Amino acid sequence: MDIESKIKNTVRDVVDFPVKGVVFKDITPILKDIALFKEIIDLFSYRYKNIKVDKIAGVESRGFLFGMPLAVKMGIPFIPVRKKGKLPSKTVWASYSLEYGSATIEMHEDAVSEGENVLLIDDFLATGGTINASVELVEKLKGKVISAVFVCELSFLKGRENIKNKNIDVFSIAKF
Repeated sequence: MDIESKIKNTVRDVVDFPVKGVVFKDITPILKDIALFKEIIDLFSYRYKNIKVDKIAGVESRGFLFGMPLAVKMGIPFIPVRKKGKLPSKTVWASYSLEYGSATIEMHEDAVSEGENVLLIDDFLATGGTINASVELVEKLKGKVISAVFVCELSFLKGRENIKNKNIDVFSIAKF
């Protein structure tokens, strides 16, 4: 079975979460399947092995789950992109809309240096709002987002089409 099929067979639907009418795609079963999790990290690592990546930025919180192991495997620093008010030092921030609300994220202002290549990672690409806000943060710090990678993509929400910076490579393993 290919990796996309494995992921689709492992992710579970949770109806009416976090709000009524939303069918939430839950990736936590992937975390129990160590072989599949490793296969995901290996695939991302292989895809970027010949591309200059200076840092990996993972979006809270599920982007941390995949971003940190990928950063360790690739031997590069990890940057947490957190919900507003969670980082202890000076930050830059950006607000965005979700498919079921709005949010503000932030990053330490010393997380990215001018000219650094950043790989963004999250579990799902939905509407594109989170990634657009994350790109905004990296660009405020004069870094360059070279790619945004996701374990899964909710194609029907057209997030890929909503990413403002069309120069960013967008990659997802499984599409729903």
